[in-house]
Amino acid sequence: MILKNMAIKNSLMKAIMVSVVSVPLLAACVEQRIVNNGAIINQDQLDLIPVGSSQDQVVLALGTPSTTGQFGNEVYYYISQKRAKTYEFEKLKLIDQKVLSVYFDEDRTVTRVANFGLQDGKVFDFISRTTPTGGEDFTFLRQVLSGRASAASVLQQGRKAGEPGASGF
Repeated sequence: MILKNMAIKNSLMKAIMVSVVSVPLLAACVEQRIVNNGAIINQDQLDLIPVGSSQDQVVLALGTPSTTGQFGNEVYYYISQKRAKTYEFEKLKLIDQKVLSVYFDEDRTVTRVANFGLQDGKVFDFISRTTPTGGEDFTFLRQVLSGRASAASVLQQGRKAGEPGASGF
């Protein structure tokens, strides 16, 4: 009987030791899953649309914009988000969001390209390395980048068929 109890204790101790050693090893195997949504635009694509390019050239190089706007002249917005989670049961967390804006003049040629994101909690243009100031365009960008207006709702509103100026603004 005593030998049987000692055998049970030894088995139990072995199981506990295996658990103690294997749980950290399994935890180390977990890797963060990253999901990209929207337009993923690289520098080579941006180089294809210098100032003076036509709207058609922009669509050929970057694809159809996520949404468009009318702030004086037409603007194409390409919205991208990067979300991540470590465990399958977790909700995806927004870790980065960018809005590439391509501005056109009345002749439908590119006047400016800006790649907006948040830096230190402020809207920041990573191309010109500046922080934009007020205006309708800035308000839209601030709402999308700060999460007050979800990119998904902007995209959904911007794609409603048959509405004049359907750009989500």
